[in-house]
Amino acid sequence: MRKIPEDLGRFERRSLGLGLLAAVLGLIAGLARPDIFFRAYLVAYLFWIGISLGCLAILMLQNLSGGSWAIVIRRLLEAGARTLPLMAILFLPLLPGLHHLYEWTHADVVSADEVLRAKSAYLNVPFFLVRAAVYFAVWIGLAGLLARWSREQDDVSSPAPARKMQSLSGPGLAALVLTVTFASVDWVMSLEPHWYSTIYGALFLAGFALSALAFAVTVLVLLTRQEPLRSAVTPAHLHDLGKLLFAFVMVWAYFSFSQLLIVWAGNLPEEIPWYLRRLEGGWRFVGIAVALGQFALPFVLLLSRSTKRDPRILPRIALLAIVFRFVDVSFMIVPAFEGPGRPIVLLSALLALAVGGLWLAAFFRRLRQHPLLPVNDPHLEEALAHGRH
Repeated sequence: MRKIPEDLGRFERRSLGLGLLAAVLGLIAGLARPDIFFRAYLVAYLFWIGISLGCLAILMLQNLSGGSWAIVIRRLLEAGARTLPLMAILFLPLLPGLHHLYEWTHADVVSADEVLRAKSAYLNVPFFLVRAAVYFAVWIGLAGLLARWSREQDDVSSPAPARKMQSLSGPGLAALVLTVTFASVDWVMSLEPHWYSTIYGALFLAGFALSALAFAVTVLVLLTRQEPLRSAVTPAHLHDLGKLLFAFVMVWAYFSFSQLLIVWAGNLPEEIPWYLRRLEGGWRFVGIAVALGQFALPFVLLLSRSTKRDPRILPRIALLAIVFRFVDVSFMIVPAFEGPGRPIVLLSALLALAVGGLWLAAFFRRLRQHPLLPVNDPHLEEALAHGRH
């Protein structure tokens, strides 16, 4: 169980090479239009940090539930959460672009706008940076403590590390929900500061969990080509993960539809412009594509028990969810800006390869530092027996 596949080192090197190449191309493309560069970078960054935060959320959920359903992906979740220090560094390129992204950073705009003046005590650059530092401190602290105790668990057969992880995960999950809510307001909702939604944080957290689980399922099936996961992962494990993926698809759809329904029913002039910008012109078709690709199609496919247990089909559904998570993040961000949307989307796809290459390199580096199965976890034997049954 302590064997580490040799493929992980090759995946790390290839990801790093792809990330560096795409980063160079993205920087060259962004020199001509810095405004488009920063907007595209925000899309790419939000997509990948969403996977990191989703991994952290599911990891703490598993520690709280104490079930065996996520034992086979626990190392993947830990490695994904431990990329957060890298994401804190990759947040820094956004700082020179704050004036290109947020209208509330312009003193002349704020002075002429009554709404922005009323929100200026919260929406100002120094406080924005302080809040971002707090978010990353909480996220990195949670991921670091869980990773440390998980390493302790590999070396001792005591139940103490598991108890510590469970004790932290309750308040940790509450802190994660709170900080992700504020971060989504700061980084995305404030792009359009006259608009607001009370379900916005929950919508982002559901999307983050969906993309993280879809990523974990995809990598898990990839790693089952070699030991120790080849003999450990069975169709029963995939079935459990497929059911959880189905649940996250439903939760995301529920939050999305609830927000749309409330805004549509209220029909208030301060709320409907957000949807009008996204339901007119070409963005209307993007919205329809998100509804089909991130909800309708996965929903129909995951209804089948055989589909959830099939190692050939389930990762393809997961990849579909990942692709449309990126489309959904673009749909949330890009229409907030006036001007050409297509160049931003194209550049954001390139920058997603850049950030993603670096993210994957860090992920695989973390993953190959420890056994792919938590060897002394009190639920490991139960999980393996469940799979065999």
